[in-house]
Amino acid sequence: MKAIGNTSVLVCGLVLTLGPAAQVLAQPAPIVIKFSHVATSDTPKGRAADFFKKLAEQRTNGRARIEVYPNSTLFKDKEELEALQLGAVQMLAPSFSKLGPMGISQFEVFDLPYLFDSYDELHKVTRGPIGTSMLRLLRDHGIAGLDFWDNGFKDFTANKPLRTPGDFLGQKIRIQSSKVLDAQMRALGAIPQVMAFSEVYQALQTGVVDGFENTPSNIYTQKVHEVQKYMTLSGHGYVGYVVIVNAKFWDSLPTDLRVILEQSMSEATDLADNIARQENDDAIEAIRKKGRTEIIELTADQKRALKQALLPVHRQMEGRVGHDLLQSIYAATSRPAGQSPVPAAAAR
Repeated sequence: MKAIGNTSVLVCGLVLTLGPAAQVLAQPAPIVIKFSHVATSDTPKGRAADFFKKLAEQRTNGRARIEVYPNSTLFKDKEELEALQLGAVQMLAPSFSKLGPMGISQFEVFDLPYLFDSYDELHKVTRGPIGTSMLRLLRDHGIAGLDFWDNGFKDFTANKPLRTPGDFLGQKIRIQSSKVLDAQMRALGAIPQVMAFSEVYQALQTGVVDGFENTPSNIYTQKVHEVQKYMTLSGHGYVGYVVIVNAKFWDSLPTDLRVILEQSMSEATDLADNIARQENDDAIEAIRKKGRTEIIELTADQKRALKQALLPVHRQMEGRVGHDLLQSIYAATSRPAGQSPVPAAAAR
């Protein structure tokens, strides 16, 4: 009996010793959210993704772990949306053009040239009822849309000066996969070349393509300025991202956790939009200081001619992006209802 008693004491002591460890083991494992994107960590998208990770992990007290995979380290442009739908990754921030091939061509409205004249006009759409209704379209494809992130307005790069529409004739310009962007380049007489973002530098370096269009921050962080002689500050289009998650995964999360993640995403959106402007301005100056790329600032007449050559793409692509959607954007950005921004002379 004594032996049994000692054994009981030993067992009780062992249970007490293992108690805290057992409690740790009993805690549920954190919910892992893999967030993949194709930009570098020092871009507006990269910084916003890292900020979201920081906020979400702090506020959920370890219930969620956000694993950010920048610069195509997990999935490349052509792979990531399929990976999201299959559940191999939970969160992405693709550019709008990536949604067109999935049959969600409405998002290609953002690819239209000179659709917005300012960030204020843009945010009337992305932060208003039009943006909300567009996010709802994603549900039919197993995707939940969370928010829009700015990257900024696009400029052109090339190894020849691009000042007038005629300068684009025959130039092979890299674009994202988008019918609208394809039409934009053809309107200028350029040859559109669809190519993954991660392949651009080498393609420009080897002459596979002649030029590029993107925001200054992407041009700088991807070192495009090292292999292009000229950069034209055209501001001809907008680059933004839609932050999306696998809908089935998102709906499976506890409601309180989803609320925390949504609030963290909202604050990350504010950061993305605020730093996009500053980083694009900084990138232009950094490229200028490097001295390897000449910065071309268009005259008012040159920009007007470029705009006039590109705006007919609005009417050409209206059937693809949606007549009602396009008209609602014109109205939201204070253009008279139903009025296209295409000058009469250009529309003929």
